[in-house]
Amino acid sequence: MLELELGLYAEAKVRRRDFLTATGAVAGSATLARGIPTAWAETPKDTLLVLVENGPNSLDIHGVGTTFRSYVACWNLYDRLLTFAPKTLPGGGLSYDYTKIEPELAEDFNVSPEGMSVTFKLRRSATFHDAAPVTAHDVKWSLDRAVTVGGFPTFQMAAGSLQNPEQFVVLDDHTIRIDFLRKDKLTLPDLAVVVPAVFNSKLARSHASDKDPWAMEWIKTNDAGGGAFRLERWVPGQETAFIRFDDWKSGPLPKIRRVVLREVPASGNRRALMERGDADLSVDMPFKDAAEIKKSGAYRVVGTPVENSLQYVGLVTKMKPFDDVRVRQAIAWAVPYEEIHKSVVYDICIPMSGAPVGGQIPATWPQPFPYRRDMEKAKALLAEAGYGGGFETTISIDLGDATQSEPTAVLLQSSLAELGIKTRIEKIPGANFRNAMLEKNRAIHIASFGGWLNFPDYYFYWGYHGQNALFNTMSYQNPALDKLVDAARFEEDREAYEDQVKQFIHIAMDDVPRIPLYQQILVVGMQKNIQGYTYWFHRQLDFRQLEKS
Repeated sequence: MLELELGLYAEAKVRRRDFLTATGAVAGSATLARGIPTAWAETPKDTLLVLVENGPNSLDIHGVGTTFRSYVACWNLYDRLLTFAPKTLPGGGLSYDYTKIEPELAEDFNVSPEGMSVTFKLRRSATFHDAAPVTAHDVKWSLDRAVTVGGFPTFQMAAGSLQNPEQFVVLDDHTIRIDFLRKDKLTLPDLAVVVPAVFNSKLARSHASDKDPWAMEWIKTNDAGGGAFRLERWVPGQETAFIRFDDWKSGPLPKIRRVVLREVPASGNRRALMERGDADLSVDMPFKDAAEIKKSGAYRVVGTPVENSLQYVGLVTKMKPFDDVRVRQAIAWAVPYEEIHKSVVYDICIPMSGAPVGGQIPATWPQPFPYRRDMEKAKALLAEAGYGGGFETTISIDLGDATQSEPTAVLLQSSLAELGIKTRIEKIPGANFRNAMLEKNRAIHIASFGGWLNFPDYYFYWGYHGQNALFNTMSYQNPALDKLVDAARFEEDREAYEDQVKQFIHIAMDDVPRIPLYQQILVVGMQKNIQGYTYWFHRQLDFRQLEKS
């Protein structure tokens, strides 16, 4: 396994939070790729040039079809009432701390003695990017919007029992109270994720209409925020530029003044530009590059396990033949896990296969499932289900993640062919992939899902629940699992909670609508003079911590 600067969580195969750290600079010596632009001038000390494969498709976290690549804009343009404290990882790197919540736009906050409401005092000096003051009325409008527009943002708010506009009560221009529907451990953390951004409501309403009361069309392409950075320029498909908001009051003023997010689709070009020193950071580096350039030391590479996240093969359980658990188990026994881990992710990610059959299940997530490639078991299960002669189906992949998903699909296709299962590979453009997954009709699909809040029941609420799970791409329904997830979300007794977690993970292993492949590692390359990089649950850069030495 590649040793990256922050250290891989080697013991995460057994317990995710037991860290084994290792330190090592990795860098590149590859020949410059053809077709890259002529060398760019070295960036100024107060400017960062960041390379990405794909950039934002929207500036509105509440927008329909907003992809995870937009989170970088939504996070840096907007403030939230709360945020997570920083922490230092055992290997010396920086991360957010999901166990510690701090005020951001709020100056302070107080939970009521009975634990059924929280009151926020806003920073009186806070303004939006157009110099308008931030008020409690803006906060209420923004939270009302989040719980009303539907789709992903409304589901995300509901995950923390934030569901009704009536919960958000303005007490005065700088004070707002949030009333709880129930005691929920996820309520306060849910106010610190990307969705509950605070919008300039007066500006937004000036661009609203009867057909678009929440100004969805306008905010999709415009800045209505008050975060540490404001939008300087956005050319979709090319680059997004951010400029520091010098009147930002929700934290220390960032050291970096300007950030340019440049889209360079070809990984070879991104690698070459980094090696020449023409760019400062490269986000989501391909595992192949990280593995190949680990010896030269030309620039640093930081790798961090993506918490509460998995790359997986999904099987749509409402479609034949995948409505038969024996067929799903047969596919799970046929996946070429070791070959995927070796040739697709270059032994960097954390494998999620090969746990002992019948072994003890810990109350942690993610954890390996008890499947490994065993074609005899796969053939026997298919024959038992009446599909001994195989069948035809489709494997759908995200072209925006083609570096990993396409070779994985080819390996899976080859393995399934040995069972008589003929497949074609459907390549869905990255901008359309999330919406395609929400249709829940792609028979076999290769996708990833990560839960922002680092709790097993939170992951299952989103990824497996038959009634509530927006990202239940398998259209899976099991009332017994749903009941356990619902109970775990509000369980206050630790022992009972862990028992519930073990039970719903056991069901997921048996029913296997989602076949875990590996826990991803987020790989970021950076020049040696870059400091302050911090891993965040949303997998995007937080510009506020970055600086050049």
